[in-house]
This record gives sequence, structure tokens and C-alpha cells, in this order.
Amino acid sequence: MPQNKIQFQPGMSLSELIERFGTEALCEAALERARWPSRFVCPQCGESVHCTFLTDGRKYWQCAHCRAQTTVRSGTLFHASKLPLTKWFQAICLVTQNKSNISALSLKRHLGVCYRTAWRIKHKLLEAMAESESRRLLKGVVMADDAYLGGVHAGKPGRGSENKVPFLAAVELNDEGHPQHVRFDPIADLTGASMANWAGPARSCSLGHRRLGELLRRRGGCGRARRHHRQPAPIERPGGVRMGQHLHCQSQDRDPWH
Repeated sequence: MPQNKIQFQPGMSLSELIERFGTEALCEAALERARWPSRFVCPQCGESVHCTFLTDGRKYWQCAHCRAQTTVRSGTLFHASKLPLTKWFQAICLVTQNKSNISALSLKRHLGVCYRTAWRIKHKLLEAMAESESRRLLKGVVMADDAYLGGVHAGKPGRGSENKVPFLAAVELNDEGHPQHVRFDPIADLTGASMANWAGPARSCSLGHRRLGELLRRRGGCGRARRHHRQPAPIERPGGVRMGQHLHCQSQDRDPWH
């Protein structure tokens, strides 16, 4: 059986992590390159003329125009953090390289910090990733379906339960039908109006979300989500869209970021 390229894609090993980000100086240099790839830009006024100086072993940039002082950490995820950047970079590697997630307790043991610190690090990283991905717009062929998230609680069971949160899952496919990007967005309900409002920010092509909006306004709901390995044949459900509905458009703007 051939290997799955997604499962066996290369990642960053621990030896590579130590080689590239094993010291505070290496981490600061990498963060500086990521923040200012070509030249320094003042976060206050946008000017680039500056001077640098060291205070208490920390490098500062001072803008020649507005005299504002900043460090490589200022205004970033690591702002006002007392943890060394080596710990942060180790946490980033552990959180992003684990396919099945990593618990805050396990992160605590790997980093050698207390549980509250590990929990805060993990959630700050997850929040940063969610904020970055929230700007991603799906394009081309998109398949969307609905589902509910929630456990077993007392009260009304099934769809419409106050203990479950409805959300939409949408997958962008390439020309070969392989998944490229995915979005999971919670919505207020599964009415046609709510899903039409979701379609605008989620897709990068106006033609695509017009077609989706017309479909949802005409049908007013969405069918029950199902797991499948093959692409399902469209199934009509009362008050719902056709499951496995293809939404295709030719977008002029190929930039997936908004």
C-alpha cells in the first residue's frame, strides 16, 4: 500500500529545532527577520530611519522621527513575557508538530514550567493561529456541510438541542479533487439566512457565494452531516441543501488572504 503523503510529510525534528533556535540570540535573530524582513519599520509612525542601543542586555530600536523605542518582542505574541524565547520556540514546535494536539500538562513537562504557564502559552498560541487562519478565504471548488458539536447532557436530544453548537465545515479542493484548506465556523443556527451570511466572509469569489446564497435562501436550511470516504451522491433532505453540493467559481483574485 502506498504511503499517505499527508501523514508522512516532513516536519521539524528536535535536532533541527536545537540547531536553528537553540539559543536566545538565534531566536531573536529569527524573530527580527520575521518581523522586519527587509528593514526596520517603526510601529508608531512607519518610518525606517533609526538607531539601536543595548540596555540590560536587551536590544532596543529607536525611531529617528518620533523617538519611539521598541524591542523585537514589543507588540508580538511574546510581549511582556518573562519567559526566554527558547521556551516559546520549543512550545511552538511542540504545539504545531503534534497532529493529535498536546495537552497543557504534557507541555508543562516538556518545557519545565508550571502548569498555569504551560496552559497560558498553549492558549496564546492557539489564539494566534486561529486569528491568522480566520482571514483565509476559500476559493475554487468548495464542499461544505453542517454538523453539531457537543456531548451527552440532560435536555432535548439531537438537532436543535441547547447543549450542542452548530457549525459549518468547508473544504477547498484543487483541480485534482485533493483538499487544500479547511474552515470550521460556529454559527447561530442552520437557517438559510445564517449560512448565507457565513458564505460571504468564507469565500474569496463573489460568484461562488452568490450561488451559495441563492441556494440557501431557496432551501432555507442544511442537511445532516455524514462521514464518508468517497464523495457522496447529492441527497435531498426536507428543508436542507443538497449534501455534497459543489460550489465552483473562477476567481480572478488568487490571493487566499483577506
